Amino acid sequence: MKQLILTIAILVYWQTVSAKQYDFVVSQDGSTDFLTVQEAIMAVPDFRDLPTVIFVKSGVYKEKILLPTTKTKVILIGEDALNTILTFDDYASKHNRFGEEMGTTGSSSFFVFGDDFTAKNLTFQNTAGPVGQAVAIRVTGDRAYFQHCRFLGFQDTLYAHGERSRQYYKSCYIEGTTDFIFGWSTAVFEDCEIYSKEGGQYITAASTLEDVAHGFVFINCRLTGDAPERKVYLGRPWRVHAKTVFINTEMGAHIRPEGWHNWNKPEAESTAYYGEFNSSGPGADSSARVAWSKQLNQNEIAAFSIAVILAGNDGWTPGVNLANKLWPSAHHKN
Repeated sequence: MKQLILTIAILVYWQTVSAKQYDFVVSQDGSTDFLTVQEAIMAVPDFRDLPTVIFVKSGVYKEKILLPTTKTKVILIGEDALNTILTFDDYASKHNRFGEEMGTTGSSSFFVFGDDFTAKNLTFQNTAGPVGQAVAIRVTGDRAYFQHCRFLGFQDTLYAHGERSRQYYKSCYIEGTTDFIFGWSTAVFEDCEIYSKEGGQYITAASTLEDVAHGFVFINCRLTGDAPERKVYLGRPWRVHAKTVFINTEMGAHIRPEGWHNWNKPEAESTAYYGEFNSSGPGADSSARVAWSKQLNQNEIAAFSIAVILAGNDGWTPGVNLANKLWPSAHHKN
C-alpha cells in the first residue's frame, strides 16, 4: 500500500513539473485553462518580454484564429500533429455578412501578425475543398518558426505574406493543388514533404520584392503527390521578381520537365530568379528545364545557407526561443 501511495505521489509530482513547462493549456473537455486556442492567445500579455507557451491538447479546433501584432513571442505546441488540428472552411469567393467576397486573405483559417511566433506538432487546415483560393494559414509576422507541423488545403494553402517577414519550416508537411506555397516572404523549408494533390499545376507562386535577396528556399525536401506524371510546375511568378530555389531536393515524376512557368509574363524571364542544385528523382532531369532558370554550382549555393538567408540585421537563429522557454532556469510571468 505504501509503495502504491509513493508511486501515485511520484506520478502527480512529475505531472506538476511537466505542466509548469506551459503558461496555458487548451483542451475541449473543460479541464484546462481554456476551451479555445483564440481565448488562450488573447490571454497572453501584450508585448511580453518572455516567450509564452500554449499547449494544445489533441482535438479538432474549428476556429478562425488571429494572433494580433501585440501578441509576440507566442509558442503554440500541439499534443500530436496528426490529431491536434486547427481548422476553418472559409474561401475567397464566399460572401461575408456584408455581402462582400472574402478574398484570398479573408479566407485564412489562421492569421499570424505577431513577431517571433513558434508552432510545433500542429495541423493548420482549410477544409473548404477545391473551391478556389482557401488559405490554411497566413503568416505576416517576422521570425516565424514551424516544426513538425502540417498544412492542409487545396489552392493557396500556405500564404507566406509578410514582405519583410522571415520564416522557417522544419520537418513539415505541406499539401495543395495550385500555388499552395505563395507570397512575399523570405521562407526556408528544410526536410519538408511538399505534396501536390491531383488537379494541381503549380507548387509555388512567389511575389518577392525586387530588393529582397531571397524568396522561397527548399533544402533537403521531397516533392511528392498523387498528381499525374509531368503535370506540376515547380513555380510561377506571382510578381515578376519572384525568387525560388530548390537545393538537394528529391522530385517525383509529377514534376514537369520544363520545371518553371512564366505565368504569361515574358518580362519575368529576365527578372525572376529560379534555381536548383543537386535535384534528384524522376522529376529532376535538368536537360529540358526552361532556359531562363538556373542550375546552381557549389560556389553559388553558399549564398543559400540558412544562416545567410534568415539572419537579417538581428542574427536570428530559428528555434532558440523554444529551447530557452521549455527548459528555463526560472519560470514566471512578467
